[in-house]
Amino acid sequence: MRDTPRLAVDLRAALDEPTGIGVYTRALVTALARRGRFELLGVAHRPPRHDGWLREHGIAFEAQPAPFGVVWQQLALPRRLARGDVDLFWSPLQTLPMRATVPSVVTVHDLTTLLFPETHRLKVRLTQIPFLGRSLAAARRIVVDSEATAVDVRHFFPEARDRLRVIWAGVDPRFTPAIADQVAATRRELGCPQGYVLYAGTLEPRKNVGLLADAWLALHEERADFPPLLLAGGYGWKSRELHARLERLAPRGVRVLGRLDDETHLRVLQAARCFVYPSLYEGFGLPAAEALACGVPTIVANTSSLPEVVGDAALLVDPHDPVALADAIERVIADPTLAADLAARGPLRAARFSWDRGAEQLEAVLLEALQ
Repeated sequence: MRDTPRLAVDLRAALDEPTGIGVYTRALVTALARRGRFELLGVAHRPPRHDGWLREHGIAFEAQPAPFGVVWQQLALPRRLARGDVDLFWSPLQTLPMRATVPSVVTVHDLTTLLFPETHRLKVRLTQIPFLGRSLAAARRIVVDSEATAVDVRHFFPEARDRLRVIWAGVDPRFTPAIADQVAATRRELGCPQGYVLYAGTLEPRKNVGLLADAWLALHEERADFPPLLLAGGYGWKSRELHARLERLAPRGVRVLGRLDDETHLRVLQAARCFVYPSLYEGFGLPAAEALACGVPTIVANTSSLPEVVGDAALLVDPHDPVALADAIERVIADPTLAADLAARGPLRAARFSWDRGAEQLEAVLLEALQ
């Protein structure tokens, strides 16, 4: 093995404008590059549209052209790894090539394809479910984002327990509370001078946006001047009915902002009076952690990893109870003392989540896998 081992990383999720796993991948890869313990090689089935972040951090990249990601992963990638110039492979995308010829580490973000298969496209189920068990059996180490996901992995794949390592995701340092003038300016730009209730994430069934709409509508019917509901994010799979419903609610104060660029997303988050994330299941729940970091009073579902992430810095609700959710939102909006307490607790809790710390821990796991 070389003095500086060469690590190949599956960069498929980080090729374009990253969300979710792509944000995770890009953040940890760049933090690993800064640490300098590994020579990094990004690999994927096609080149990125913008490779400035790779060049900025001195990360080499190779594409092995293939029509589909899973075809690349199972056929082209093993041939690339077999050349002999790579010491270790890391997949942040749940599964591994079945014929990998080098030691491998895999990150499992969640097991929703097994727990909630109905919330995924057939394509996702077909590219994950057949490979999960064999990937975890082959991996030298298995990284998960939370203790909650570790519990799920141990349940479905008990033979993997000794190779499991929990490494929390991080929050980018730019997520901080805004000053009052900035908050007021953003609210004026959005036409919501008294503030708004915010959700940020994909608009799809698993995120439980329909329940949030139910809760907000009940509050709006009781009080016509209740702060509007803003939804930031693109529509996901199986969301046609939700799309139609939100359009019908637009005249009453529900606004879909769509996908926002990084700067706009940050300003919109910082200016919210309340952030609500009622997702039915999360491997980590990064949007909630980012809201905490911005000092925005936060409400999350009491399921999966979300209680682990928010600790005592947010309100927890049953994700199947619109009345409980409406009550929590009303409490935050109506009680300045509660809102101020949550706003103060949030950044302290979010300080636990650091990409640099995560990269340090991941580096140790990667080195373990090389032994």
